[in-house]
Amino acid sequence: MNHTTHFSGLSANALKLYAIFAMLLDHIAWAFVPTYSTPGQIMHIIGRTTIPIMCYFIAEGYAHTRSVSRYAGRLALFAAVSYLPFIFFETGGLPQGSSFFYLNVLYTLLCCLLALCVWDRVQNPALKFFLLLFLLLVSDLGDWGIYAVLFTLSFGLNRGNFPRQAAWFFVSALITAALMVAQTLAADPSLPLGEAVCRNAMQLGVLLALPPLALYNGKRGGGSKWTFYLFYPLHLVILGLLMLCVYA
Repeated sequence: MNHTTHFSGLSANALKLYAIFAMLLDHIAWAFVPTYSTPGQIMHIIGRTTIPIMCYFIAEGYAHTRSVSRYAGRLALFAAVSYLPFIFFETGGLPQGSSFFYLNVLYTLLCCLLALCVWDRVQNPALKFFLLLFLLLVSDLGDWGIYAVLFTLSFGLNRGNFPRQAAWFFVSALITAALMVAQTLAADPSLPLGEAVCRNAMQLGVLLALPPLALYNGKRGGGSKWTFYLFYPLHLVILGLLMLCVYA
């Protein structure tokens, strides 16, 4: 009897679990590992793969959901739930001053979903342009901001053609890295260009999301759709408390 099993690709839930692992690794690195150390760079490079995978599944979710409004409501609800945990993780305290506007990645993913809605459903070209521009601007209040919207549009507008999705995403990733270099130079104009590029080289780790996404088999897989929503605020609170203990 032939007991050989054949690899049938990765389900949506398997890819999301990997994204959760990569996100946790990235956040542990931000909390406890020097950014430009070798372990820090490796952990952050792996962590960069989280956002493309989540953006990919925003595009998939938009295509498959029975109710875009309920999908958007779910993202909005957990963005609100995660508001204080994210700020606590980022600052070690409650919102004050500019940190009132530190918005989390679930807020950003909501902007990504709305951008797909606008592209797909708004027929007037001028209105579509201004609504997309508005979403790009307000998305910048959130973690990954404009870059996540670009990634989501790259995947959503080319759904069903992975080589085309990958090509558009590749261009978006290069734009992301270039904009981050520009931001670094704007913050410190005396910094040499080469050093600014080196500081942001890890951002190209987003491209490492393409091989696992290429293995997506189109199936949902086992597991709950609530896993990411619940894990996200919970792990931020735990890491925030650990940082208070370590750095107090």
